[in-house]
Amino acid sequence: MQLTKWTHACVRIEQDDRVLVIDPGTWSEPAALVGADAVLITHEHTDHVDVLRLAGLGVPVFAPHGARLSGPVPLAVTRVAAGDRFTAAGFAVSAVGGRHALIHAGEPDCVNLGYLVQDAVYHPGDSLHRPDQPVDTLLLTAQASWLKLTEAIDFALALDPRRVFPIHDAQLNERGLASVNGWYGELLGDRYRYLAPGESA
Repeated sequence: MQLTKWTHACVRIEQDDRVLVIDPGTWSEPAALVGADAVLITHEHTDHVDVLRLAGLGVPVFAPHGARLSGPVPLAVTRVAAGDRFTAAGFAVSAVGGRHALIHAGEPDCVNLGYLVQDAVYHPGDSLHRPDQPVDTLLLTAQASWLKLTEAIDFALALDPRRVFPIHDAQLNERGLASVNGWYGELLGDRYRYLAPGESA
């Protein structure tokens, strides 16, 4: 599988001419969706889903039961829940988790699913939910209003993946990104690698 990271939480996975895109939000590049065969949405926040762009795409979109995907046009989606196993763009996908991480006083409180693709690549969305199976490649949140760096590091160490790529980084300036990459690189070691938008691994 080839994995390409786009701005913020958007990731493109390709194998044998099949293309699966996860969380193409309003901050991600349109190029992330070129040739997409299916899209996975972890939750309803606009930094993870661009409803208008997806409505015009015309490919299957999978989103959590209960996610409110509002926009100027309706978006047809296949609803999934934690524990569901399904196929998207020919990739085997397991949905895990349930709720968005909280920032303060119970907010926000919306549904959030993580997706394990081909029992290998894990995109947790906006949560630190630990799946009940091994993870080969972890897409790890670099920065979020709901996140402490130590929580993310503990999450990654607990999952013990072979590879770790940061996502959810669009609100970091160059100094902040350098700091986060420094800490993750020091504490996660050689398994950690930063991918710039459009870079593949």
